[in-house]
Amino acid sequence: MTAAMDDEALTEAILAVSLEAGGEILRICRGPLSARSKSDDTPVTEADLAADRVIVRALAQLAPGIPIVSEESTPETPPGADQFWLVDPLDGTRELIAGRGEYTVNIALVRNGAPVLGVVHAPALGQTYFASGPRRVFFIEDHGAPQAINARHPGPGALVALASRSHRDAATDAYLREHGVTGTIGIGSSLKFCLLAKGEADLYPRFGRTMEWDTAAGHAVLAAAGGSVTTLDGADLGYGKADLENPAFICRGARA
Repeated sequence: MTAAMDDEALTEAILAVSLEAGGEILRICRGPLSARSKSDDTPVTEADLAADRVIVRALAQLAPGIPIVSEESTPETPPGADQFWLVDPLDGTRELIAGRGEYTVNIALVRNGAPVLGVVHAPALGQTYFASGPRRVFFIEDHGAPQAINARHPGPGALVALASRSHRDAATDAYLREHGVTGTIGIGSSLKFCLLAKGEADLYPRFGRTMEWDTAAGHAVLAAAGGSVTTLDGADLGYGKADLENPAFICRGARA
């Protein structure tokens, strides 16, 4: 990365990387797709691995001094790094295997424990969200012009929540009942963060297991749009933990 490349230029560069990775996923998905289980019982396909190769190679060339943490190749916290990439080359592999298009390519840059820029690209849907800092957050559909987006302030007594298609649990349902949620949208992958950022929902609680690469890019998009991602005690969700595992967290749209 050259000294002249600011965060907006860097975001443009990783936007192009995410599109290349998404194209590789779509190419592979045109043929037979087989999956295997990893040691943690999560599925992986050749599409995951191919996207990982594209992204890791490109990031190493783009910014050779920044460590890369990727689910599929380098899933370890870089010791002492004040900034690092967090990559999920294919978030929502279960959605892909089920034939649903709600999977994403996630690339984020973390500085001092916070995701400061990120791209979430959904190749099968032709949708991309990207952010390079507060209020610099955009949505692109079908290669159209970027549209600025903002999280919404919730209306009185009319909360709409997002929930995982594949990982919804009893704790989530109890939280939704307790907080007066009147409608729920089920959707896969980090698109939940993005719908909050786009102002289409108000709340996304997550109590099941997630890793930092699952959330960093979506977190960057939501935070730039005016939303928040906090732990159950109200602290900002942080990054760079030794085991890269997230605690339970709550995503919200704009504060009233």
